[in-house]
Amino acid sequence: MKILKYFLCLITSVIILNVTASAKNKCVPKVYVFGLAASFNDSIVYLTNIQELDSAWIDDKNDFLANRSDYSYQLKNYFESQNINHRTCIVSYALKRKDINKKYQKIKNKYTKGGNFDIRYINNDDFKFSVIKPE
Repeated sequence: MKILKYFLCLITSVIILNVTASAKNKCVPKVYVFGLAASFNDSIVYLTNIQELDSAWIDDKNDFLANRSDYSYQLKNYFESQNINHRTCIVSYALKRKDINKKYQKIKNKYTKGGNFDIRYINNDDFKFSVIKPE
């Protein structure tokens, strides 16, 4: 009975390792991204332009942008270098231009509706995302 339990645990472990190891990243020619930075302390919302990332990496299984949090940190670090601290930064992405345009317009409408937020746009000359290759 102990051998059977040990064998089942071993097989379960191997299956879990195979499932997690099979998630691979692939390089795609273009990914479209934009960033948003907001704070709970004020009504200013910063929005980058839609940018093209050449040769970006996405997860093969679910088309998630690899190292998404690192892209958010790029934006956060930009704001900290401008002495604009305590911003929550997010990055939205899509593989098709029309999809990112929809996401961008949806976010923009959310913050312009009602006039409660001061939206400030960040030009590509001021901030540009850099491609991050996964480890």
